[in-house]
Amino acid sequence: MDSIKVIAAVSLTDDLLVEILSRVPFKSFCRFKCVCKAWLALASDPHYQWKLPKIPTGLFHGRKDSSVAQLVSLSPNDEEINGALTFLPRHEHLEFVDCCNGLALCNYKSSYICPEACRFIVCNPATQEWRSLPDIHIGRVDFACDAFLAFDPSWSAQFHVFKFDGVRELDMSKLQVFSSAPWSPFIDICSPHRFIGGVLYVHTGGDDILGLEVMGSGKPPRHFTVKLPHGHSDLVSGCFGQSSGFLQCALPEESGHTVAVFNLDTCDSYKWSLKYRLSMGNPFGKGELLHGGAEGWFRWCDYQIAALDSERKALFLVDKVQMKLFSYNITTGKLSKIKDGCRTDYLYYVACYSKLPVLSSLDHRQETC
Repeated sequence: MDSIKVIAAVSLTDDLLVEILSRVPFKSFCRFKCVCKAWLALASDPHYQWKLPKIPTGLFHGRKDSSVAQLVSLSPNDEEINGALTFLPRHEHLEFVDCCNGLALCNYKSSYICPEACRFIVCNPATQEWRSLPDIHIGRVDFACDAFLAFDPSWSAQFHVFKFDGVRELDMSKLQVFSSAPWSPFIDICSPHRFIGGVLYVHTGGDDILGLEVMGSGKPPRHFTVKLPHGHSDLVSGCFGQSSGFLQCALPEESGHTVAVFNLDTCDSYKWSLKYRLSMGNPFGKGELLHGGAEGWFRWCDYQIAALDSERKALFLVDKVQMKLFSYNITTGKLSKIKDGCRTDYLYYVACYSKLPVLSSLDHRQETC
């Protein structure tokens, strides 16, 4: 009987499968995608995406009060998501560090552990699972346990944490390894970043983007650099996004009156192509949006691009003058307020219901790259 059901399911057309999947609860749909590559492919197909259950999304930021973080929700389907991360042990001593594709990274440092040590905790706010990682030695010169979390469930069930030795310096000579898989580096650069298909892209300042590619088998990552699109030398007010497995870059240009969105073609020598050019002057109703000196010196923009969501066709912007969070509809050009009294250090969040990997194979060592 079971074999008959399997054959019947295989014989269903994609249209019928989408009709069935569109009626299941979102949480179940997420779990189905984790165990069936065909259903995962349907979920990423632009022809069917509008019918399938929508992914609860939001914007995370760290807190200085008794909670670890706060989630600014963009979906009504997130009742089970613990955006304050209060399910974590000793949550009052934790500091929110990063989030990536449904997982969040925090560090724990208090009088209970060595002054020169830092402990990371990786958690899933949707399932309330968490993993405490072994302490690492950070030295007396490090100001904080800044790090990047790398997780892409469509590529691998493993997560990685990246951190360089040293404070805000791009030094590949000392590379710490720490991961639920056989390796992962650590980086100390607080900049726009994105993990896509096994590659971490980090803006390192100026017009350089650092790429770190997972090589597997205990090998250190392959590293390379990519220049920002021609004529765009700064990403301070911009952000990274992704579309169909490719890196996107959104950044203000032309006195802040337009935002350019570029796609990076990794199959064609890492070349950029213009995807959108969006008008910002009318939505904000201001004459000047970009200020400062010539040639990029001491320039600042009245708004910060917090996130780019290609599926929703939306930018999320922070008005740094009024301190308000907005969504900008790429299709209609409409600006809609989300929140007053906002911050500028938001990180985009997409719920994930896959299981956290066990840490039995956790590796923590140093490599020379």
